[in-house]
Amino acid sequence: MVLCNLVALFTASITVSGAHIMQELDEAVTIGATVPTGFEHTAAEEVQEKLEATARVSKNRGRIYFDITTDTLFKVHQLKSLDNLFVVVKDYDDYQFKTTKEEVQLDWQELAAKLPWTNALEVWKLNNSIKKRKGRRKRTNPTKSDQCGNFSTKSTDTVPSDPEELWVDLESLEVKENQRDVSSQPEDDSEEEKHSEIQDQESGVTPLKFRVTCNRAGDKHCFTSNDAARDFGGAVQEFFQWKADMTKFDVEVLLNIHNNEVVVGLALTVESLHRRNISHFGPTTLRSTLAYGMLRLCKPQVSDVIVDPMCGTGAIPLEGVMEWQNSFFLAGDNSGTAVSRSVNNIKHILKRTHDGGSSSGLPLDIVQWDLCNLPMRSSSVDIIITDMPFGKRMGSKKKNWELYPLCLREMARVCKPGTGKAVLLTQDKKCFLKALSQMEGLWRKSHTVWVNVGGLHAGVFVLKRTAVVFGTTSEDVMEPHTATGSQKENMKDASQ
Repeated sequence: MVLCNLVALFTASITVSGAHIMQELDEAVTIGATVPTGFEHTAAEEVQEKLEATARVSKNRGRIYFDITTDTLFKVHQLKSLDNLFVVVKDYDDYQFKTTKEEVQLDWQELAAKLPWTNALEVWKLNNSIKKRKGRRKRTNPTKSDQCGNFSTKSTDTVPSDPEELWVDLESLEVKENQRDVSSQPEDDSEEEKHSEIQDQESGVTPLKFRVTCNRAGDKHCFTSNDAARDFGGAVQEFFQWKADMTKFDVEVLLNIHNNEVVVGLALTVESLHRRNISHFGPTTLRSTLAYGMLRLCKPQVSDVIVDPMCGTGAIPLEGVMEWQNSFFLAGDNSGTAVSRSVNNIKHILKRTHDGGSSSGLPLDIVQWDLCNLPMRSSSVDIIITDMPFGKRMGSKKKNWELYPLCLREMARVCKPGTGKAVLLTQDKKCFLKALSQMEGLWRKSHTVWVNVGGLHAGVFVLKRTAVVFGTTSEDVMEPHTATGSQKENMKDASQ
């Protein structure tokens, strides 16, 4: 009886005309975002700079939270530091978990009916309309692969609709007294079932499809992530009468648990935003959000010449030209395949900007070159930024012992003494620090940002070029920018 009253109260507040939904566009909501681990404060700086909102860094690494008004939601999608977005339904700083699994299960069931879902669902709908308008501007005739890119499915014969197309007005969330169909939708629907579902949608009674995703950290819980997702998901299903579907879901409910911190949210992104500028991927393509974080550490200025000497698929320079168009970017690789991928990614962005009405080019050149003999004058570069070979999937740690000192020497040659900077990412920290100690007359380490790259603990090393002129120290008396045959072979193996 209590549950029915709660549902009736919920549906009464949302079963209104579409014009009334999100009528108060200045309503404050809390947005959560996942960011590259280690770049939480960099992401918070971007939020402050572009939204004039103060972001809170979560105790759980890789997440930030900030308050906005709903009329600025579209600006959140334009931020470059954020991987995934969600709207917070409710957060608990010190949630008191019960001591047994049975008690916790009952707790999850009761929690679902207590949460203030209404505003979060309104934001979710508004977010869908924003994505729909954005999608219409970008692509008028989406291909099958385009549609599948934002939706997980095991079937190769049918293409699921976009989440926006599956939206049923909030009136459809009303629970009917005789409606108790909560079974999961089969992955391969028959024509009869599809026709029936369309008829149900037209009549406004089709429940949405959903799943619960739990992310848990902490060793003092008497339950697993799967336990929490199952128990809380069952309660959500009972409350809304939605259909559970792990692949073709419309709504993803997030349950984030870090020790005693609990955050319940609704996902606003289906696919991570970090893939935004890359269409041709390589074996070690850097996440666009991580590339952007590295660039912010450089603080590029107008007219700066910025070089990525091991660009791979071009993730770093592509992020750079999209945000700092008054700087000039030069990128290269000694792998022809990598250069081709970078060129194709540039063409993809140029086509996208052209379709969007922009006819301007990009301040970026891509070159195939020898890293130890860069085709640039000495002291001509302001910033060097690159993802160095880790020695895992590309190259080897043994070869890095020879490669890294050569890289640092040649970077020092082309970088401006006294003002030049370098931001270098590597997981091979021991080798890098050894090479850096050999180049101490040319480079000084400013600070290090520790990040997580595909589960690997890596460092982003921020270096400053000393005022010493190249060619006057013991580190560079051996024509360091001319590599031997074996050294070139090592760089070829390590190329990305």
